[in-house]
Amino acid sequence: MLKILDFYADWCNPCKTMLPIFEELKSEFPNIEFQKINIEESDEAGKFGVTSIPTFIITRNDVEVSRKNGVMSKELFKNWLKEYGNEH
Repeated sequence: MLKILDFYADWCNPCKTMLPIFEELKSEFPNIEFQKINIEESDEAGKFGVTSIPTFIITRNDVEVSRKNGVMSKELFKNWLKEYGNEH
């Protein structure tokens, strides 16, 4: 199973910038599970060694296959996802 993990915090302005893009792409890639992880409410950030936010991690069968940090355009994000999951 392919997943995209979005590590964020409510107070993070770059995270807020990425929220609508993340939500839009969720409907464009139904074969990828999109999961938001609040770093203040979960210990997953430590498990993945996340040190800055926003951080986006693609996992396949719960193993990290790619990672990107910071704000990116919808087009860049979409192209990155296409590398790992087929658009439906």
